[in-house]
Amino acid sequence: MESEADAAAAIEEAAAARAAVELRFDAFVAANARRLAHTAQLITGDVGRGEDLLQNALARTYLNWDRVHDQDPAAYVRRALVNGHTDWWRRKPSHERPAAVLPDRASDVDLAEDHARRDAVLRALRVLTRRERAVIVLRYYEDLSETEISDALRIAPGTVKSTASRALRKLRDSPELALNDLSEATA
Repeated sequence: MESEADAAAAIEEAAAARAAVELRFDAFVAANARRLAHTAQLITGDVGRGEDLLQNALARTYLNWDRVHDQDPAAYVRRALVNGHTDWWRRKPSHERPAAVLPDRASDVDLAEDHARRDAVLRALRVLTRRERAVIVLRYYEDLSETEISDALRIAPGTVKSTASRALRKLRDSPELALNDLSEATA
């Protein structure tokens, strides 16, 4: 009989502890929701995608709350936002953006030239290591600072600098990105 009573008490104690954890998480979300939502919107450039991104980041944070709550949970959520957005961007099939009004006129952009440039950049990026590619994309596409990149990739800031330098050197030397004619650079 005592074991059943002990088991029931342990279950009640665990439920109370879980409720306390949920209250702390709810308080964190209530105190930081507006700022984090704005951050997510700025990262994605879209209110709806920002809300989805924040919801996923908060779900990840909740699952790791026991480990995170004693440290800096806001930094953890920001890192989850950046990582989540990067993951979404990698899975995204195209770079289309919805528009309220579609233009009636033809574009002045040379699509073949644009495609050739994009293809050249992608070929050049393939020669980089995974870390080099991540640093270049986060620095120049996501426009993150060296500190933010070091936090997101969990590497030292000096490693970010040396990796970016090495990657840029490879890209400068890449035959895919070399200009055949100086007139193309000024045209």
